[in-house]
Amino acid sequence: MQHITHSSAIFGLNPMWLSGIILILVYIVLISEKINRAIIALIGAFIMIYAGLLNQHQAIEAIDFNTIFLLIGMMMMVSITAKTGVFQYVAIKSAKIVRANPIGIMLMIASITAVFSALLDNVTTVLLITPVLLLITEQLQVKAFPYLFTTIIASNIGGTATMIGDPPNIIIGSATHLNFSDFLYHMAPIAIVIMLCLCTLFWLIFSKSYKPTSKHAPASCALTNEKPSPTPHCSNNAQPFSH
Repeated sequence: MQHITHSSAIFGLNPMWLSGIILILVYIVLISEKINRAIIALIGAFIMIYAGLLNQHQAIEAIDFNTIFLLIGMMMMVSITAKTGVFQYVAIKSAKIVRANPIGIMLMIASITAVFSALLDNVTTVLLITPVLLLITEQLQVKAFPYLFTTIIASNIGGTATMIGDPPNIIIGSATHLNFSDFLYHMAPIAIVIMLCLCTLFWLIFSKSYKPTSKHAPASCALTNEKPSPTPHCSNNAQPFSH
């Protein structure tokens, strides 16, 4: 890639300072969430080219098409998988396996979230797991915050285990010429150790919050129907109870 000289920037400005200012402004607008993030990113790229910091050839070279195609394929998989109700089924089935034990549910949900996040986008995994998790905590009559907090952290940890778990992972893998197996070999053991430490730490911090307020709450949770609705418009929310 060609080096950019000071004279290549608009009005003869220092390219380093100008690119830094553009980056900061783009991030400020992104944080405000007033405009769609894709639009802001494209406007920022356009300003970089217009200001002479990059030419079109350099801008195209900077695009990581591996990451873009990965995200497209992942979105297609999630869109199809979510309609099958598999996330609902696995989450509720796991709660039944541990007999609606609050601590057991925390461990199972954290593990499931980490596994799904290793294969899918983190944000999407949390959005699909959260409605089911809220239903389970409601039936257990326990605070939802510890479970939601554990799910969010577990999602981030699980996403680091594989090359497709996070968009930055595929960028790192492409830049370092690592394949999927190499990335998994180096990162998965670390992710597992961190997950064990996470579950232990959260159990110590939120141990009182994992106790149901009613003796009948676990039995009520065990009646939750894990099977998806047969209707065409299958949502991500868990279905009503089968009495």
